[in-house]
This record gives sequence, C-alpha cells and structure tokens, in this order.
Amino acid sequence: MRHVASALESRGVCVVTFDFPYMVEGRKLPDKGPVLEEAFARKWAEVAASTTGPMYAGGKSMGGRIASQVAAGGGFAPIPAGLVFFGYPLHPPSKPDMRRDRHLPDITVPMLFIHGTKDPFGTREEMRELIDELPTSTLTLVDGGDHSLVTGRGKPVSGDLLDGVRRWMR
Repeated sequence: MRHVASALESRGVCVVTFDFPYMVEGRKLPDKGPVLEEAFARKWAEVAASTTGPMYAGGKSMGGRIASQVAAGGGFAPIPAGLVFFGYPLHPPSKPDMRRDRHLPDITVPMLFIHGTKDPFGTREEMRELIDELPTSTLTLVDGGDHSLVTGRGKPVSGDLLDGVRRWMR
C-alpha cells in the first residue's frame, strides 16, 4: 500500500497513513474492533484539525473495514466526503457465511470498492451483489487481482486504476 499512497500523492491526493496500536506494539494479532475504531477516529480528528477541503477515509483490507465501521457508527468528525476500500474483506477466505457487511447500509457517503477478481475475501459475484444493495457505492474490479490487487503477473496496482480513484474523488 505504500506504492498506492505514493502514487496517489503524485496525483495530487494528500495521503495520511498510520499504524494501529497492535502494530506499534509489535503484536501480530489485531486489537478488538472498538480499539481499532477508536484509533482510526482519533487519527482522523488529528488530521482534520489541520486540513481544509474534503477528506476521504479508507484503507486496505482490515483498515478499510474499520474505516467503514467508524463511518457507520458516526465516529468521524467531520464526516468524510467518501470512503475508498482497497480489497474490502467481505468474509474470511472459504467462509462466505461469515460476512462483514451488516453495517454498510448505515453509511450514507459515497463508497468506492476496489476489488481483485481473484480475491479470496469475496468473489466478484459477491461484490457485485453487495454493490447492488448499496446505492452510494461503486465497484472497480481488478482483473486477475488478488487481495492485494496484484495480478498473477506480479503487476502492482496500475496507474490507470489510481487515476480512476482520483477522478472518483473529484
């Protein structure tokens, strides 16, 4: 995701990244949801205090899911202009009944889901069905992309895709 952040910045998007508490402490297992959500909301408020203009929240995999949970719970102040998800973890691999999307209909801001067609955390069909149920959402599929959006040919996220993210933000 460092490549994605750098590439978005080269397109005029200011990107702020941060580590969740468990990462800072060198632990492998993530904290419980409320701890992760509080950390995200705290960082958001810190950045918002010195930022003007529209802000977008999002992240890669769990980071995006936590951003969505904060948004659904009204934890962002100010409210983001939209949410961008790079590889949203709809469910654990091979466990399609353990969905992580119940809160998504509570989000009223636009959402952009960027998802690989070979992502084991959600099939293309599952993602299309999800998008159909969320009127403020858009789905961009990365053909052959895995959960990190890397294709079988080892190509990282393309510039065209990131240009599309920038256009969506406008």
